[in-house]
Amino acid sequence: MHFIILSGLSGVILLLASLALLAVGRRIGKRRLEQDPSGGCAGHSAVEAAVFGLLGLLLAFTFSGALTRFDERRQLIADEANAIATAYWQADLLQPDGRSAVRGRLRQYLSARLEASRLPRVIAVGQEFLAAEPVKRSEALQTEIWQSVIDLNRTQKSESVDQVLLPSLNSMFAVARARNSAGRRHPPEIIYAMLFGLTLASSLLAGYGMAATKTPSWTHMIGFALALASTVFVISDIEFPRSGLIRVDMFDQVLANALSNAPQ
Repeated sequence: MHFIILSGLSGVILLLASLALLAVGRRIGKRRLEQDPSGGCAGHSAVEAAVFGLLGLLLAFTFSGALTRFDERRQLIADEANAIATAYWQADLLQPDGRSAVRGRLRQYLSARLEASRLPRVIAVGQEFLAAEPVKRSEALQTEIWQSVIDLNRTQKSESVDQVLLPSLNSMFAVARARNSAGRRHPPEIIYAMLFGLTLASSLLAGYGMAATKTPSWTHMIGFALALASTVFVISDIEFPRSGLIRVDMFDQVLANALSNAPQ
């Protein structure tokens, strides 16, 4: 909720600042035209094209990167659910007593991973996420599950456990590490500073380009500022799908259902 408020407030500030700079740019342009009616706007198109082009590229690449990471996080949820379910079913390779113990720990592990999934993630609390109790508990359960299977395999001496179950556990742990890493993978903060800076610079230049009109077109000015501010807001919201309005929480149901039909 705090992230949504801060993100929304940043979007409103960017919108208002863009409108203000559009008005300031138009006023500067009108003064320039009054001083030099014939050449007040000459030679500015190259600069405007360069700044607008750079802003467009930055918006496109940032949006594309955020959407790619969003899809990756959704896919990793499905991958982890499949990995846990596979390891759970392959516990059939163990003797009945050991099988029951390992499956019990796997269910505890699934519960811990679900709790870890629901933790909010923002740049400032990246390390705090790794220190959170559900994450630490899931890592402890990884050690317990692995050690349990190793101990049982020493007694059972089954090649199928070595060749099937242990690799599945390795895959399950690897997907968990990938998910922890994906949730903390974001562009450098300087990228967002550049987005804000270029948006404001583009607003100033756009206002300057409107100086030749007798009256300001508020439809175009508001539309321009709103389009830029809303795009930046959506990019930041997609980038943090555990904290904003656009969320991956609905895909946690895939993880929750991973062992719904599995035997105890």
